[in-house]
Amino acid sequence: MADGLLFQDAAFDSDTTRAMGDAFELACRSLHDSGQPDLVREIIAKRIVEVAKTGEHDPERLCECALVLLGISSAASHR
Repeated sequence: MADGLLFQDAAFDSDTTRAMGDAFELACRSLHDSGQPDLVREIIAKRIVEVAKTGEHDPERLCECALVLLGISSAASHR
């Protein structure tokens, strides 16, 4: 996945970028590193970016939105 393409037409401040990174890490951990193909990780990243564009900046909610798209419930939603 080319980062330039992923963030094309989007600009985020450092706090939002950090929140998106945290959300991505949460989502990947919730998959228990079960050998998911790169495509799954790319879909998660794209969904996080899409949701962040709407103004959401909470890493747990960003993570949850990305995983719900895949039909996966995250551990973050059970805290």
